[in-house]
Amino acid sequence: MAKIGLFFGTDTGKTRKVAKMIKKRYDDDTMAKPVNVNRAEVDNFISYDYLILGTPTLGEGLLPGMSADCENESWEEFLPQLEDQSFSGKTIALYGLGDQEGYTDEFVDALMELHEFFYERGAKLVGAWPNEGYEFEHSEALVDDHFVGLALDLDNQSNLTEERLDQWLASIAGDFGLPA
Repeated sequence: MAKIGLFFGTDTGKTRKVAKMIKKRYDDDTMAKPVNVNRAEVDNFISYDYLILGTPTLGEGLLPGMSADCENESWEEFLPQLEDQSFSGKTIALYGLGDQEGYTDEFVDALMELHEFFYERGAKLVGAWPNEGYEFEHSEALVDDHFVGLALDLDNQSNLTEERLDQWLASIAGDFGLPA
């Protein structure tokens, strides 16, 4: 089994695209193929000690799911299946997609929802990312001038995505038992 599980929620497919970009940087022994949480099985998800989880922020700061008018189930429907699970001993890094111009008051807010969910269940969360280089009014995902995970804006800063991914993955490598 691969060392790192890679799971994402999506609506338009952009978060899936980023998951594929992440996976391309690792072999199959290191990282499993990306799995949309609407197809994930709880037993598979919890079998990993290391997880990278991705989410877009929809509407007014929502996780993707049916109440956010998504066509398919997503994080909103998957998280309740994990409520009774302990994530103690697991290391989790988050990445989130947002639109800092179109949703300047909710930029990557859904990151904080994932962060809080897994933190409350004992996970070690890694991969905080500085808010420098972004222009937005407010984000629930900020703690001490850092996002709780990698913030990506494929709508307005797609040209920075590859570089940000490389820097972020290098920054979490040690937490995942990988060389930097």
